[in-house]
Amino acid sequence: METVSSWKSFDGTLSVHEHASAVCQCPMQFAVYTPPQAGPDARVPVIWYLSGLTCNWSNVMEKSGLQRIAARLGVMVIAPDTSPRGAEVPDDEAYDLGQGAGFYLSASQAPWSTHYHMDRYIVEELSELVFDRFPAADRQRQGIMGHSMGGHGALTLHLKHPDVYRSVSALSPITAPMQVPWGEKAFTAYLGDDRSQWAEYDACELVATRASKAQILIDTGDADPFLDEQLRPQLFIDACEAAKQALNYRMQGGYDHSYWFIASVIEDHLEHHCSVLGG
Repeated sequence: METVSSWKSFDGTLSVHEHASAVCQCPMQFAVYTPPQAGPDARVPVIWYLSGLTCNWSNVMEKSGLQRIAARLGVMVIAPDTSPRGAEVPDDEAYDLGQGAGFYLSASQAPWSTHYHMDRYIVEELSELVFDRFPAADRQRQGIMGHSMGGHGALTLHLKHPDVYRSVSALSPITAPMQVPWGEKAFTAYLGDDRSQWAEYDACELVATRASKAQILIDTGDADPFLDEQLRPQLFIDACEAAKQALNYRMQGGYDHSYWFIASVIEDHLEHHCSVLGG
């Protein structure tokens, strides 16, 4: 692992790292905010932040203002990339497929299946790297959150691994990808036509059989231009009610899909995770 950049921020450290990924078969970058409370004899909770379409580690670290809050709460925040990248990695001209649009799944269809394994990358490979190289990261206290496509990733990874990611939240998430254009396009390309495979990456489908003991916090803006076509929050609200999954779904007046919205509510989300994980 190589440290690409490092900056002091609110008495903690924001660092960017690159490593050769065996799972994605290409170099991968990720960012870490280490709070000032971390030390040789002091472990801190870890919150994984999964970004949305077209994004990488930089969006949340540069636009959300999370460092001030994470420093106050004493939590480490890890921001992976959203997909494999590089000249040898398949891509698409559209923004919602290919590089920048990994959808936190393991592709089974060519040409994507060689590199696109973002769920395994995060849960298996990157996790081991982080806990090996950052001794202050507490493996027993992990939470996961994300925005849009990353909200989809956070919800599905939590529901599949509730004992690993003990707390969960999402911002403007795609919660029913099998029923919206973004998800249908990506799942057809990455997974093929077998919808039983799609169900393994759909939060509405997963919560029906794998409801967790956690309370899920979700914020979405009622001025979000993707609300009715791509997000369709009522589908997840209904699925959670049927499964008796604890859910706090807040519809925020006047907010859209942007990082202005994320910056406005991210403090609530980090505090939500700390209420479960400590800090």
